[in-house]
Amino acid sequence: MLLWLLLLLLLLILAPGRDQSGVAPKAVLVLNPPWSTAFKGSKVSLTCREFHSPDQGYTYWYHNGNLLEEKQKMITIKNSGDYQCKTQRSSLSDAVHVEFSSEWLILKASYPVFEGESVVLKCQGKEEKSITKKVYFKNKKQLPKHNLDSITLNSVSRDNSKYHCTASGGNFFKSWMVTSKPLSIQVQELFLQPVLRASSFQPMEGSPMTLTCETWLSPERPSIQLQFRFFRESQTLESGGSSSPELTIPAMGSEDSGSYWCEAEAETHSVMKRSLRFQINVQRVPVSDVKLEIQSPGGQLIEGENLVLICSAAKGTGMITFSWHREGTQRSLGRKTQHSLLAELQVFPVKESDSGRYYCAADNIHGPILSKRIRVTVRIPVSRPILTLRAPRAQAVVGDVVELHCEALRGSPPILYWFYHEDVTLENSTAASGGGASFNFSLTTEHSGNYFCEADNGLGTQQSHRVSLNITVPVSRPILTLRVPGDQTVAGDMVEFYCESPKGSPPILYRFYHEDVNLGNSSSLTGGGVSFNLSLTTEHSGNYSCEANNGLRAQRSELVTLNVTETSGNRVGLITAGVIGGLLCILGLVAAAAVLGHVRTQRKLGGLSAAGTFSKYPNLSLSRPSSIDPQDSTHSEPVAQMELQPVYSNVNPGDSNSVYSQIWITQPTKENLANSPRMHREDKELSVLYSELKKAHRDDSVGQASSRNRAHEDAAENYENIPCASLTSVH
Repeated sequence: MLLWLLLLLLLLILAPGRDQSGVAPKAVLVLNPPWSTAFKGSKVSLTCREFHSPDQGYTYWYHNGNLLEEKQKMITIKNSGDYQCKTQRSSLSDAVHVEFSSEWLILKASYPVFEGESVVLKCQGKEEKSITKKVYFKNKKQLPKHNLDSITLNSVSRDNSKYHCTASGGNFFKSWMVTSKPLSIQVQELFLQPVLRASSFQPMEGSPMTLTCETWLSPERPSIQLQFRFFRESQTLESGGSSSPELTIPAMGSEDSGSYWCEAEAETHSVMKRSLRFQINVQRVPVSDVKLEIQSPGGQLIEGENLVLICSAAKGTGMITFSWHREGTQRSLGRKTQHSLLAELQVFPVKESDSGRYYCAADNIHGPILSKRIRVTVRIPVSRPILTLRAPRAQAVVGDVVELHCEALRGSPPILYWFYHEDVTLENSTAASGGGASFNFSLTTEHSGNYFCEADNGLGTQQSHRVSLNITVPVSRPILTLRVPGDQTVAGDMVEFYCESPKGSPPILYRFYHEDVNLGNSSSLTGGGVSFNLSLTTEHSGNYSCEANNGLRAQRSELVTLNVTETSGNRVGLITAGVIGGLLCILGLVAAAAVLGHVRTQRKLGGLSAAGTFSKYPNLSLSRPSSIDPQDSTHSEPVAQMELQPVYSNVNPGDSNSVYSQIWITQPTKENLANSPRMHREDKELSVLYSELKKAHRDDSVGQASSRNRAHEDAAENYENIPCASLTSVH
């Protein structure tokens, strides 16, 4: 078998009638009937034709690539598949696919059909009489023609389109529809893709050159006329077309070098095919002495400007191709081909990444000649700098060391930085290799205010945003001042305690102390000191101090000693005051008893709380809003308010030699009366009035043994009215 194949191959090579390429023309396979699809069991015959030789000898048939035993010019087939044939004087034909279908409905296409020709599609069922409607589809989209036994498609091309059809029928009671299998139309090439050939690929300047556009037209369409066109690059070498596949250029010039290709077209069938491109280089005088120049002096540019690169050659003929390059990149920046010894390229706008070493090349087919390299530097103006204030803590304090850091994120070095405080220059520094600059200083109170910086690299100055710096000053040691009405403080005097820290950023919290007992506190929100008034008793003697704190540190004042002496005055006046005070006490006891029953009733109903206890300092009044330390007092539940209801009670401060008769009056608002039986502390204000009855000292035995007149006289001395104080809470 192998020997037989080798003998067949030798006969094909030696057979006459071959084309110019040395390959025998293809055989042509003809179908009868001329349809590519048939019902199974149908009779289909194949004929192998050879157009250039009537005596073709034996015919060789192939089914799906396998050689068949038949050697006749015509055979009958029954099986689906791809069929080919060849003769002793022809090469293998194109494959023809024949499909024998067992389906009820088939779609078949006429054969043969060539590019640009019309093809007939026929939808056929086994029982045509039962079909009432036929619809044709291309790529699953319905074609406009329907309900026809066959349709014609004009000017078909070689593509991968799929066709099918549907047939439907039925009556009023029942309808049906059948769909055929998809069909690909076998469109044959009208002529092969042309190949451009040249008499010389490197002609010398002045010599002729012949171009030939070769193709092969199907022998089944011998009447088709082809038109030929020739191109160099994108230009047509002759206006219009020619029926001749050859073109001769009498004298080639150096400008004729370039890429050539041809085009063949069958006008009546609107089929056009192009050859591949290939390069023809005309021999010429090589270029030499290539130089690169830059318009910008010294190769210095500012970002955003245009870079102009000029490439020139001292010698060279014909069309010269200039190209420009930057070191480190593979692709050229630009390319120009022209009949000139000089060309230029513009790069715009330039960026920082465009810095580097540049060179150019010139080539007229003999090989590129490179120029020397020239360095190009692209400088960047500084961007708006960013000023950063770096402090050791969130709130800057006098004495802290603060760093001002100024940095422009973009800009060619060196960069000069200037630092300003309220438009006053502080310092300047140069960043020689880029980056930012810093400036450190220790804070004083004068450093509060706005700061900004400037950056300049000789291409323009940029100013940063302003940054505010607020400096907190720790409090200094406060000074406690006592303001008394006279030279000597006696019981009953009203004394003002005033505490102030000379230095310190507000707000400042002041605390007052009597023998290290916290009397209360008050805040100064805008600076300065605070004060409070105190009606003195002998128990108020002792050492006083105050403390200032603004969150940075606390400072305690020096101790101030206060000596309170007993009062001495008109005994008759005291007796009179005592009698009046006694009467008030009696009235207070009567009223207190009446109110006490009412209060107990309200407690059972949930409307009244227990009465408060007496504070150690009932007459203390702060001149600013203050709060008493929770450790120094006990808060009771608020008392339910009653409109203008006085409550009288006797209060004994404990170890004191005085007894106080207290009158307690509340003044509620209408809104509180309407909404709630209980009142919060912040919803009422208590007015307190005390009448003081002094007790006899234990060692005053003489006074106890005196006569009735003496007792009456003593009683007159033991009464004293105490001024009212406004309290915000009951202790």
